[in-house]
Amino acid sequence: MAAFINTDDCPEYYFEERCFIRELLNSEETPGLSIAQARVLPGVTTVLHALKGTEVYYILSGEGVAEVGEERNPVAAGMLVHIPPGKPQRIHNSGKEDLVFLAICSPRFLPEDYQSLGA
Repeated sequence: MAAFINTDDCPEYYFEERCFIRELLNSEETPGLSIAQARVLPGVTTVLHALKGTEVYYILSGEGVAEVGEERNPVAAGMLVHIPPGKPQRIHNSGKEDLVFLAICSPRFLPEDYQSLGA
């Protein structure tokens, strides 16, 4: 069955990872995929963490530096970051505006699949 979701109805909340999250799609009806919009304030670096599944960041606006394992690369609007399962990851907003991106997880994000790795 098709679903039509007005993402304006998806509230934003602060997540312990040091960013703001809007869950756009994350339900039992779509176990293979979830999509969230993340927003990182200027100068902030998210907490180093890993997920059990694959994650892809699609940068919507702003600029920053993504760290995946030992790799660090600048990112900006229009770029994708592919994060394999279990890889340590974090992102730093190096710009003067909010860094906004989609976090697409496969399978869908579940809190028990999130592992904080500290700083």
